[in-house]
Amino acid sequence: MKAIVVTDEAAGTAGMKLVERPEPEPALNDVVVQVHASGFTPGELTWPSTWTDRLGRDRTPSIPGHELAGVVSALGYGTTGLSVGQRVFGLTDWTRDGTLAEYVAVEARNLAPLPGDVDFTVGASLPISGLTAWQGLFDHGRLHAGQSVLVHGAAGGVGSMVTQLAREAGAYVIGGGRTADRKTVLDFGAQEFVDLDNDALEDLGGVDLVFDVIGGDIQKRSAGLIRAGGTLVTIAGPPEARPADGLAVDFVVLPDRAQLGEVVRRVRDGRLRTIVGNVATLDDAVAAFNPTERTKGKTIIRVRSGTDPMTINEGAVP
Repeated sequence: MKAIVVTDEAAGTAGMKLVERPEPEPALNDVVVQVHASGFTPGELTWPSTWTDRLGRDRTPSIPGHELAGVVSALGYGTTGLSVGQRVFGLTDWTRDGTLAEYVAVEARNLAPLPGDVDFTVGASLPISGLTAWQGLFDHGRLHAGQSVLVHGAAGGVGSMVTQLAREAGAYVIGGGRTADRKTVLDFGAQEFVDLDNDALEDLGGVDLVFDVIGGDIQKRSAGLIRAGGTLVTIAGPPEARPADGLAVDFVVLPDRAQLGEVVRRVRDGRLRTIVGNVATLDDAVAAFNPTERTKGKTIIRVRSGTDPMTINEGAVP
C-alpha cells in the first residue's frame, strides 16, 4: 500500500516521504480500514508518540495522521460492533501507525459508523475537533444551560465546534478571535465577539467557563475572568494561571464512539458545521502537511476517490 512515513525527528517535515508499505494485519479487537479520507494535526511531528511506542521504544518509520473516514475491510479476532464493508470514521491511537495511508489497523472501539449521507471528507474532518470540543465542554467543563462561555480561537476548527455545541446547549457564548474573524465567529452562533487585537478582555466581566486553545498571556488574563466555581479548560498545555476560586483543566482528546455518534448526528441534522479547507491527494500529502501559506479550515487528504463497491453496510451500530 501507499503510505506517508517519517523516519527522522530532527528532519521534521523534510523527512516525510511517500513509500510502499505492507498492508496492516488486525490485532485482537482491531479492524483494518480502507482509508478514503484522512486528517492530521500539523504539530504532531513534535509529539513523542509519533516517534516512540507506549514503552518509549523507537517505532520509526511511522505513519502520521490520526483522523480517518473509510470502509472496514477486515476484522481482528474478537472484534464486535463493526462489520466488513461498513462506513466508519474515528480517531486512531497516538502511538500506532496513523491514517496517511491506504489502509490502517485501529481498535474497533475508536471508530463510529459514518452515515451514508456524510461524505468521507467531512467525516475525516470531525474526530479531533468534534471530540475535543465535546470533551472540553461537557466532560471537563461540566457545561449546562444558562452558563456563559468564552471561546478563544472561535473561528478555528476546534473553536468553531465549541461555539456551536455550547450555543446548542443553551450557553451564552462569547467568541474570541482576530479582527478579521468577527463575521465567521458570529455566523457560528456566538452572541458576542471579543476582538483580541483591539478589545480588552477584562471588560467582559465574569464568565463560567473559558475554553482556551491559545495559552500564554491570553490564557493568563482569561483565568481572571472566571467566576467562583467556574472552569478554565485548555488544550494548550499545562495552565500557567488558574482561576482564583475554580478549576483549571488541561487534557488530551480521547477516542469515544458514543461522542463521535453525537457529533455526526448533529452534522447530519444541520446543527453542526465543520470547516474543510484544502483537500489534497496522498501523493501531495507532504506538501499539504507543510504548506507555504496559511489556509483556512481543516486540510484533508483524500486517499481514495469515488464510491467503493465494498461499501455494503452503512447502518448504525448501537
